[in-house]
Amino acid sequence: MKLIYRPLSLLASVLGGLIAGAVFKKVWKAMTGEEDAPQPTQADRSWKEVASAAVLQGAVAGGVQALVDRGSLKGFEKATGVWAGD
Repeated sequence: MKLIYRPLSLLASVLGGLIAGAVFKKVWKAMTGEEDAPQPTQADRSWKEVASAAVLQGAVAGGVQALVDRGSLKGFEKATGVWAGD
């Protein structure tokens, strides 16, 4: 059964990444009023701006991915009666 879960897990990971990106953009815009977060390659942005954006993006991505992974495992368990995690 765990083998069946692998492709579903991959799909959930991709969707989680897309969701995390969208959530980060909304949070960044709400916090700063800017459409786009600063990139490390932008010379006119400070270290503080770049580091803050990177830390926030990592936190959002990690949180969303954990929720998506856990939700997909619980859904798979409910549908099959098998826990596909560790």
